[in-house]
Amino acid sequence: MLSRKGLIPEDYLLTRLAEDVQQPKFKAKPRKARFVAKNGACNVAHTNIREQGRFLQDVFTTLVDLKWLHTIVIFTMSFLCSWLLFGMIWWLVAFAHGDLDERGDDFVPCVTDIRSFASAFLFSIEVQVTIGFGGRMITEECVSAIIILIVQNIVGLVINAIMLGCIFMKTAQAHRRAETLIFSKHAVISVRNNKLCFMVRIGDLRKSMIISATVRMQVVRRTTTEEGEVVPLDQIDINMDNPVGTNGVFLVSPLIISHVIDKDSPLYEISAFDLEHDDVEVIVVLEGVVETTGITTQARTSYVSEEILWGQRFVPTVSEEDGMYAVDYSKFGNTMRVPTPCCSAKKLDDAGGIAQFKLNEGVTLRPSVRRRRVSKMVRRSRMESQ
Repeated sequence: MLSRKGLIPEDYLLTRLAEDVQQPKFKAKPRKARFVAKNGACNVAHTNIREQGRFLQDVFTTLVDLKWLHTIVIFTMSFLCSWLLFGMIWWLVAFAHGDLDERGDDFVPCVTDIRSFASAFLFSIEVQVTIGFGGRMITEECVSAIIILIVQNIVGLVINAIMLGCIFMKTAQAHRRAETLIFSKHAVISVRNNKLCFMVRIGDLRKSMIISATVRMQVVRRTTTEEGEVVPLDQIDINMDNPVGTNGVFLVSPLIISHVIDKDSPLYEISAFDLEHDDVEVIVVLEGVVETTGITTQARTSYVSEEILWGQRFVPTVSEEDGMYAVDYSKFGNTMRVPTPCCSAKKLDDAGGIAQFKLNEGVTLRPSVRRRRVSKMVRRSRMESQ
């Protein structure tokens, strides 16, 4: 409706609005499972792990990987169990020394004012968390009590260090920062600088930068070696045409990451028809160091065949307003149609490249929106001249 009123050009694909459109139901060709989900989660289930004890050798990482509910339960039980254990020890010390019995005023107990297990438990809490209410205290009467006091303080410090460190690492995990690193919903394939390119758009919603940000791409597909071995998940790295000309990206505004489809590309022999019928998945990984915390973060996503748009390109999102650059994130995932050969990059090279293809086909690879604007300007000038 918006395009009919002239508010939005027809050549723009509104990806966010298109999500709510009800598509006709039909039985499509079954696709293979994704290797990486859109939110970056790896679709891999580890089964039949016999050596479960290896996880206990790295207790800290195991605690950090647990869910918050399990972490809170372990956090509470670790302190409660240590208090109960040393409470029992203090009660045994008092029982062995006879502190639980009524004695005269000249009797010196190991710990004052311990009359039951409840009082021993309260004294254990006071010792470990260094409360010190003053009603109960240790004396120099028993050497064993002094040793137990030292041991409990050391154990309490170790528990505090492990559990508080675990809580801190869970709250400052790298994937929390990755929530504001966004990728375009679709990838596009079109002609750029007279070369057929695969492109995605990345962006950062926060003002704090990602230092030394790098982007990697991989194609995951089923391949067969020359010896007949079937590799179900063959990960093939693909090179990128970095927009800033270095190994890192300066992610201040949204960037379009481009991969030139040449003879060394795994997408070299894929055409628009093959893209609709083959199972292709491209994984994009963005890595960098968080400026505020110094923690390395990683954001991932993937694009399957249905999410790769052939013959389209991303619309601009950056404009200059009042002496500064403004980024319109409402256009982040929007694309527009552009004339693009439907054949593979290999066929283009066999035909002599994009330039020769344009001569043979008699077309010019210019955006259709540009042609419409030019035609409107010509008609307007004719009407003014009349």
